[in-house]
Amino acid sequence: MDPEMILSDLIKIDSANPPGNELAVARYLKELFDRAGIPNQIIETGDNRGNFIARLGKGKKKLLFLSHTDVVPAGDGWDFEPFSGAIEGGMVHGRGALDCKSLVAAEAHAMLTLAADGGLEGTLIFAATADEERGGECGIRYLIEHHRELVQADFAVNEGGEEPLVINGRAVYFIQVGEKGTAWSRLTAKGVSCHGSVPALGDNAVVKMAGAVQRLARYKPAVCLTPEVKTLLKELALLQGLEPEADAGNVDHLLDQFADKDLAEVLRAMTRMTVSPNVIQGGIKTNVVPDSCWAEVDVRIMPGQDREYVLAELRRCAGEEIDIDPAGYHPPSFSGAGTEYFHLLESTIRELTGAAAVLPHLSPGATDSRFLREAGIPAYGIAVMAPDFNPALRVTIHGKNERIDVKSVRMEAEFLKTLAKRRLG
Repeated sequence: MDPEMILSDLIKIDSANPPGNELAVARYLKELFDRAGIPNQIIETGDNRGNFIARLGKGKKKLLFLSHTDVVPAGDGWDFEPFSGAIEGGMVHGRGALDCKSLVAAEAHAMLTLAADGGLEGTLIFAATADEERGGECGIRYLIEHHRELVQADFAVNEGGEEPLVINGRAVYFIQVGEKGTAWSRLTAKGVSCHGSVPALGDNAVVKMAGAVQRLARYKPAVCLTPEVKTLLKELALLQGLEPEADAGNVDHLLDQFADKDLAEVLRAMTRMTVSPNVIQGGIKTNVVPDSCWAEVDVRIMPGQDREYVLAELRRCAGEEIDIDPAGYHPPSFSGAGTEYFHLLESTIRELTGAAAVLPHLSPGATDSRFLREAGIPAYGIAVMAPDFNPALRVTIHGKNERIDVKSVRMEAEFLKTLAKRRLG
């Protein structure tokens, strides 16, 4: 069964989270692996919540293929049915095609193929888990806390790598070696309510919050260059014929010269803390001055920054009148590019794709890899698509009309199979 057919079947299973329904995906995978005679199990963690785990081989060396089976809700306005899984024009269409059921399908296909080819000397673990889109409590976090032995491995491969680019005719691939931390914060303004016809008798909490949000929008974070990101910027600059040396003083000038403006903004987010006020709510009625208003702010932090740093920076911007609660705090996580595992990934990508460069990067967003790293399992994010992958498809992740080309699904499956053979024999 080709990987794009597995992907099509997976997309047809609506596992939008909330509520999840990943158990249906786990049962589909179990049927596939039962037919192939590969030992597997489902770990249920709630109503219709399930994690699928399979193992191939029994050797001492262990490699974990990780992916998640939940997807974000589709929403309206698509040009095709979001859960059709249609394969047309060389593309697989539907929610999860890129994030991240294509990786589920590629990992499943790789393991099924390896089993048919005679197995491995080491141990390959495939974990297709629930709840990544809402924090992993029913997924990898649960497995690490309650079934650690099922996912313990020398290292893991997961989602999170930036998709490949072609720069001046040369293919560039990426490996995610770390992730920024999260410090999602709730800001609360308090005031005094009164009749809206005489607003001066009250103290308008919405006005207070509006001022705080405007100050946050003008926030200029300090530049923080990790060694891996510095290497990334240098190599990308060289490929474009730009001055390659990046430091805190010139990084913005360098990024402003990049031809791909979307790439430049992703890279910029890898070099500093970001603060984005995304939800605000206050007031109960048009003629009542509001006595409370709250805002939710998405804060992403760099290695070396912590909860106290976030509180100090938000306090400096928002002011003393605003209460700040960084309840959604999770520290940055890192595996690094100086390991044998990174070099194995890098050489395998080069061998398979002919890439001119394979570069480490820090992800602005978060994946389940953070939980593995906290548990002491190095984790690396990949996106081994076809060299001519259309970068315009990136905007369909969590957006409308999500889809992926068949060539990329097959490429990732072939990469995973090759990686497992090279590592596990």
